[in-house]
Amino acid sequence: MAPKFGTSGLRGLVTELTAACVDDHVGAFIKSCDMGTGLFVGHDLRASSPDISDMVTEAARMRGITVTQCGPVPTPALALAAMQDGAAAVMITGSHIPADRNGLKFYTPAGEITKEHEASIVAALGATAPATQRASVTQSETVAQSYLDRYVLAFADSLLGMCIGLYAHSAVGRDLMADLLTRLGAQVVMLGRSDVFIPVDTEAVSAPVRAQLNDWAAEHAVDAIISTDADGDRPLVADETGNIVVGDILGQITAALLGAATVVTPISSNTGVAQMGKFETVVRTRIGSPYVIAGMSANPNRVVGYEANGGFLLGFDAEGPTGPLPSLLTRDAVLPILACLAAARDTSVSALVASQPPRFTAADRLQDVPTDRSLAFVEELRDDSARRAAFLAPFGAAEEAVNTDDGLRMTLANGRIVHLRPSGNAPELRCYVEAETPVLANEMLSQGLAQLRSVFDSPTE
Repeated sequence: MAPKFGTSGLRGLVTELTAACVDDHVGAFIKSCDMGTGLFVGHDLRASSPDISDMVTEAARMRGITVTQCGPVPTPALALAAMQDGAAAVMITGSHIPADRNGLKFYTPAGEITKEHEASIVAALGATAPATQRASVTQSETVAQSYLDRYVLAFADSLLGMCIGLYAHSAVGRDLMADLLTRLGAQVVMLGRSDVFIPVDTEAVSAPVRAQLNDWAAEHAVDAIISTDADGDRPLVADETGNIVVGDILGQITAALLGAATVVTPISSNTGVAQMGKFETVVRTRIGSPYVIAGMSANPNRVVGYEANGGFLLGFDAEGPTGPLPSLLTRDAVLPILACLAAARDTSVSALVASQPPRFTAADRLQDVPTDRSLAFVEELRDDSARRAAFLAPFGAAEEAVNTDDGLRMTLANGRIVHLRPSGNAPELRCYVEAETPVLANEMLSQGLAQLRSVFDSPTE
């Protein structure tokens, strides 16, 4: 599958992200979008990322754009530094997808590119030419430290007395996170550090990783275990027993802690946020941070946004427990992690989760499903009520409502939800479910994946 734009920027196989491909996309970005004072470039820890970073740097320099290379840094740290400098940015990361794939995330000086920016970039492909003189390139060593300082001010001493396990794997911000937790007063237990890239999807945590989290929690007597995806814009939090706190629960906890008035979140997030009674407005969007950002722009009153994967966007200048927290309009993992830990310090993470409305989501994906097959299957279910009824029969309740804003979201008569969505940038079919307990949600997810496997194991589907 050739590189293409999805909900998280340009993604594709590493073998297809050639110098020519990268040059074309960076050139189209420069032609279509404001570069401000120049271009900041950062990357994650997958093996292919440094070389692609160099490709991006050369493509920009050849077009007269000054480049600041930031090296391996979390995506939100890069975005924050670039926006503070009035510069554009490109992050080289494939986030949670396997190491044979990678991608580019584009930022204007105002933040993540919009869907309109994306359309302009695509339209400009193949129509740019390099400048005749190269611009300069510099190195920055302060990007990560500025990002860390932001949270030390807002959450100083908020974690005093806590013992936190840090699942380091191959996350680009693992050492930064350890430093931050320590500065906020926590004892840190480093877990699972890897020199080989591990794709961690915080929205679809595998059974072996879940079992490992349980084992670590029992072994180390921690108050929580935390982690992020590869580039640090999606959080992973497990409670004191190792059970995962899903991303949308983290989002609503964070929104409440910050005193948000408006919450914008995709339809894949749980419906309990509207039952909390803490927010003036709850807005639902299609899945993907560009849609969340658009919804936030249309509803600016003390607005925050979050996704079911836990990535949190702060749209107003808020107050943390100990100091100011300026807005950061890009998906971030650190804020929801710290908000959850700080809110749970005097009780426990499991008790904090138990205090939320009883609506729980679970999600996973069927991999290596050609996009055309998954699209055709979802369209068939959408258009054929009898086929939908047959698919939903194992869930024990009839269909009550259907939403087709983003994939196919089916609400059952008992209030539970099954949502199918082909990925926009990988050969995957996502399955999201919602139920009144985590156990039921996970049972529904297992049933949904079994249903999908039975379909796609058949070559006639």
